[in-house]
Amino acid sequence: MAQEYRYLQLEAWLLQCLKEQRWRPGERLPSIRNLCQEHGVSKATALHALQRLEAQGLVEARPKAGHFVSQQIPRAQAPLSRTRIEAPRPVTVSDLLLDIMRRSAAFDILPESHSGELPPGIVALNRAIGRSLRRQRGEDYQYYDEPAGDAGLREQLALHLSRRGLQVAPEHLCITSGCQHALFLALMASCKRGDVVAVESPGFYGVMQLIEQLELRVVEVPASSETGMDIDALEEVLRRWQVRACIVSPAFATPGGALMDDSAKRRLLALAEQYDLAVIEDDIYADTAFGAVPDPLKAQDIEERVILCSSFSKCLSRDLRLGWISGGRWHARILHLKLVTQLASSRFLQRGVAEFMADGGLTAYLRRLRIELRERRDHLLSLLQAWPGEVRVSAPQGGLAVWVELADTVDTLAIYPEALRAGVVITPGPLFSVSGKFRNCLRLSYAHPWTTAREAALKQLPELLYQPIQNCNFRQSPP
Repeated sequence: MAQEYRYLQLEAWLLQCLKEQRWRPGERLPSIRNLCQEHGVSKATALHALQRLEAQGLVEARPKAGHFVSQQIPRAQAPLSRTRIEAPRPVTVSDLLLDIMRRSAAFDILPESHSGELPPGIVALNRAIGRSLRRQRGEDYQYYDEPAGDAGLREQLALHLSRRGLQVAPEHLCITSGCQHALFLALMASCKRGDVVAVESPGFYGVMQLIEQLELRVVEVPASSETGMDIDALEEVLRRWQVRACIVSPAFATPGGALMDDSAKRRLLALAEQYDLAVIEDDIYADTAFGAVPDPLKAQDIEERVILCSSFSKCLSRDLRLGWISGGRWHARILHLKLVTQLASSRFLQRGVAEFMADGGLTAYLRRLRIELRERRDHLLSLLQAWPGEVRVSAPQGGLAVWVELADTVDTLAIYPEALRAGVVITPGPLFSVSGKFRNCLRLSYAHPWTTAREAALKQLPELLYQPIQNCNFRQSPP
């Protein structure tokens, strides 16, 4: 086989060994040196084969330790071919979401247990922002930032994205007030009242809020917790209804941490061109990747149909409220809408973050964060293995949460009030759908350290989930 294809041969051999369970989940694979010696390949070839397996979620690279077989736990969804696709409908966001956000519990089952300690990276970020504020001169405070945002921050973001295979000019980026604001601008720029938007199911509840406010209709496309949106199902949706936009999270989509492969990305872009729709890419979890950070969908976007949306809230700080958007053919419209909806962002906050990035602070922080998140995910998976009955759990290679599917008799929505009385906040499955699906599912996060208190809270859940259910007072969308 030609040298350029040797990595495929090595990849195929490793895949076969994994299928035969030559190495168990969590076990270390042969070193790169051993692979080179046994298979007569170069170090670059062996590394390329391992990186391809890592991108598929089968292998994890651990700094200074080597490559390991990923934790393999059965995934949490039924075969997609059996899922019925329902007609587009208006959206009504559940009161449940408001209650969870009021408790600051979107990613924490025990939000009152947090400590007062700051990670070193956040301390460095705060110092950079403080220096920026101290550099104010004259009447700077009397002037607004330009609509697109601070040029220095956009330059740093363009450099950051270039390392992931996306070459984007700073003038094609716009700073927003978080990813939610970016998604809002994307929908406003590409859709009008009454239009149909395709979303992943289960999918991000924040998107449902935006669709409701803009009086759009939604059609749910089945999604796997392994590979994301089912492109065959999307094609069926596009044949049946006129869809104006499609919102996807190719990298570690919430709630299950799915990772879309390159072939699915190419098919999605081809369908977007064929059916004339905007593809709104929610890229917010990409930088939490345990291994190689996947290229954004927009890196393959030749026709300028992808609107890239992201922020620092999942990889750096929820409180920062700085995001960005690259709007493709809709970018001029997005700049105008940014001016209308936000007017301007804080220049000094942006400059502080830009300095933090330029000094290497973000890179160093992400390096540590990814190691911590992988360890927390592994610990959560080990805790869930002790749960009784049939439990299926996703094992994502990035993101902040796993998707848990329980017995059909469990109703996580009805259990929510009971869990609150026990001091535990859960995120029930129906929150991730507009049609009341996934009642026997819930999302569990590993965003926070597994303290003794959080472990105790998690261990309470099986008893709560399998107890006789009471009436639930939270409003859901009509079936």
